[in-house]
Amino acid sequence: MPSKTLENRSRAAVALMVFCAALSGCSANRRPETRPSRAKPFDKGTASWYGVQFHGRRTASGERYDMNELTAAHRSLPFGTLLEVRNVRNGKSVVVRVNDRGPFSKSRILDLSFGAAREIGLVLSGTAPVEVYLVEQGGAPPRYTVQVAAFGEEERALALKGELSRYYPETVVRSDGTWSRVQVGAFDERDKAEALRRELAAMGMSSIVVAAR
Repeated sequence: MPSKTLENRSRAAVALMVFCAALSGCSANRRPETRPSRAKPFDKGTASWYGVQFHGRRTASGERYDMNELTAAHRSLPFGTLLEVRNVRNGKSVVVRVNDRGPFSKSRILDLSFGAAREIGLVLSGTAPVEVYLVEQGGAPPRYTVQVAAFGEEERALALKGELSRYYPETVVRSDGTWSRVQVGAFDERDKAEALRRELAAMGMSSIVVAAR
């Protein structure tokens, strides 16, 4: 990339960070017949679980939480995303569907339902290190995008999109009824999305790579 372009984008990043700060909402979300994409994990970290105290309550997706179903809470993945979760300690795996938001602890990447936690031997320990894989649906391989921010109000997401689009025309806003996410690009390979994430990081803008839907 020409140095002049980098310089222009660096200046743009400063303006965007100020803009984002002004909005004060940028964020740094029975057994399915599916085929996991096991080339490499989508994410790694600590998973926990939640159960009876939430049974029957509404999840962030609007459906009622059933502690015995194979579901999970994730901070940013679209509702309906299927994940294979592998307990690193014992090698057991389970496929879950994202239908809620969480965890609220920054040290954890995923909250499993009681049923899913039971499948991989996580109930007694409470937490465990896991590898998370995106699951292909209908034979279609997963795609990736770079998420710059998530807002509870769509107007704020659209405002940030307007600023970002001046430098990244492929910027879009995707809403699921709860969150409006500002995302840049759509990639067949995670490595390409990671390259864009690093480019944004070099300009001082935090972002994450998520599944594109």
